[in-house]
Amino acid sequence: MSEPDDCAQLLGPAGPFAQLPGFAPRAAQQQMAAAIMQAYAQSRALVVEAGTGTGKTYAYLVPALLSGQRTLISTGTRTLQDQLFHRDLPRVREVLRTGGRIALLKGRANYLCLYRMKRARGQAQLRWAEDRLRAVEDWARRTQSGELSELGALLGDDREDEALARQISSTADNCLGSRCPDFEKCHVVAARRAAQAADVVVINHHLLLADFMLKDKGFGQILSGVDAVIIDEAHQLPDLAADFFGRRVSTRQLQELARDVLLETNNCGDLPQLAETAQRLSADVTQLEQLFIAVLGGGAARLPLPRFAQGPAQHRVLDLVGESLSALRQQLAPLEERNAELAAVLERAANLLESWNHVLDEAPEEEGKEVRWVEGLLRGGSLNATPIEVAEDFRRMRERYPGTWVFTSATLALGEDFTHYQRALGLEEADALKLDSPFDYAQQARLYLPRGLPEPNDPGYSLAVCNAITPLIQAGGGGAFVLCTSHRALRQIGERLGTTLRQRVLVQGQDSRSALLDAFAEDGNAVLVGTASFWEGVDVKGRALRLVIIDRLPFAAPGDPVYEARIEAIRRRGGTPFFELQLPEAIVMLRQGAGRLIRDPSDRGLLMLCDPRITQKSYGRRVLASLPPMPQLREAEAACAFLKEISA
Repeated sequence: MSEPDDCAQLLGPAGPFAQLPGFAPRAAQQQMAAAIMQAYAQSRALVVEAGTGTGKTYAYLVPALLSGQRTLISTGTRTLQDQLFHRDLPRVREVLRTGGRIALLKGRANYLCLYRMKRARGQAQLRWAEDRLRAVEDWARRTQSGELSELGALLGDDREDEALARQISSTADNCLGSRCPDFEKCHVVAARRAAQAADVVVINHHLLLADFMLKDKGFGQILSGVDAVIIDEAHQLPDLAADFFGRRVSTRQLQELARDVLLETNNCGDLPQLAETAQRLSADVTQLEQLFIAVLGGGAARLPLPRFAQGPAQHRVLDLVGESLSALRQQLAPLEERNAELAAVLERAANLLESWNHVLDEAPEEEGKEVRWVEGLLRGGSLNATPIEVAEDFRRMRERYPGTWVFTSATLALGEDFTHYQRALGLEEADALKLDSPFDYAQQARLYLPRGLPEPNDPGYSLAVCNAITPLIQAGGGGAFVLCTSHRALRQIGERLGTTLRQRVLVQGQDSRSALLDAFAEDGNAVLVGTASFWEGVDVKGRALRLVIIDRLPFAAPGDPVYEARIEAIRRRGGTPFFELQLPEAIVMLRQGAGRLIRDPSDRGLLMLCDPRITQKSYGRRVLASLPPMPQLREAEAACAFLKEISA
């Protein structure tokens, strides 16, 4: 294993990376690489906030490749996975001249399932896709990886494409595992075997957490035998962990179970009672879907389970679904040995019944530790039991897989304090390192805090924001992100700007996220109005983005059952929810949004924070202290003059 100083020197001005086109040695990057190598040497946990422009990817790849230890690298999205595996990792390996095996592993839904592809041909509901299925079968004979992304436009983004993709891929629910007749040719099996044999494996957070929580039939655990885990975009982990450490049953899961049981009864031809029970389950779940529409209005709203289930009519529907699911499991039990398909649906029914009973338990053992709630989906919804805190579960995960754990992101600390993040994941004993961005914000950027805007709860607030931001967008000639904290504000601001600006206005929902970003970058003077998904993971370098506007501080919307339960838990232990949860999380989100502005040493831009509470409330000082050190402007004339200067 190399020494920490060796890593720093490799990334320094006399090191081999200095010869790469576009590479600039950065002291923060060298410091981060040395700290990670030290964590490898001591098998320690390390939390690193690396400001934008630090070069954190190389800072963790160099020690990972030189450590000689088997390393798992987890990223926030599949897009970042591909970028890391296909671009960054090969480049660093080439410079270091290191060998070793590397592997890319995604969730099973990203791979073709040969068994389900063959069965899809005979399904009546897929007759519309016969031509596409033939094209998939032709591709299946040529592909090495089986990654559905290779199909390109054949599987696009619309609902029909998604429906076809579900029929030719597997899930943890419907995979037959080692009982599958195509197990030895399975693309997921091949990818996992390659991952288990690799020295460095690139995965994503969903797969990391799912691998720990799910017992994957016939598949070895990815974490087994790993010496080190590096988690990039680690600020996402607490919320994702809450989803995976809880229980969830959706109407879609139940309908798919009933459908697959019916398919097997049709194939067997001698199970009429089982077919009747599956049909009854489907009918009862349809009533539950209608209940979701009646209570939640067919939207994506969330409610505490007791509020959703109040009243005899609701209880009756929930009881019917539970009874039908239990009856289905009982009738499947004697058929387990008949074939692999019936054994698989039995296991699914048993797992769903266990989760169903756990969520609906009126006297749960986890009282006070979990919150039970429902969420409306496109059709139907889901019933959930989510842990209020995940620190204990995540600590258990790290204890089961000891070694080096590195958590890094551009937004983990509040000022110099990592307490909020470390407490959320049970990382109190971890070492912490904060590295500021190397960008010269004093020269490259300005922060504009407008005067005269009403309170954010004023009914006319979004209109007032439009009036305040329009002159700035016009002064800069476009090139603006308008980041909203609600879909209501998105609609109001998007519609208003679309009718008042001569620049092209792109609004979230008009097209896919990637298509909107491509159009924005290509135009060079467009205005993009978006909500949460545009606050992070967006990298637009250069003149195309020179103005970022944030409509208000991104405090979590009131009424979310999980968030309200966390607030109540803090109150019960005598804490202050606003300063322990609400403000810290709003600051992290704000920093993510603000981080879209300066992405390169040559970038210049203005950040406009419209929320008057930043200057009127005492906590505004904490908000401002969390942002990069930019000169502040208070007058619209000065802000417009700066935008004209950098846009000239």
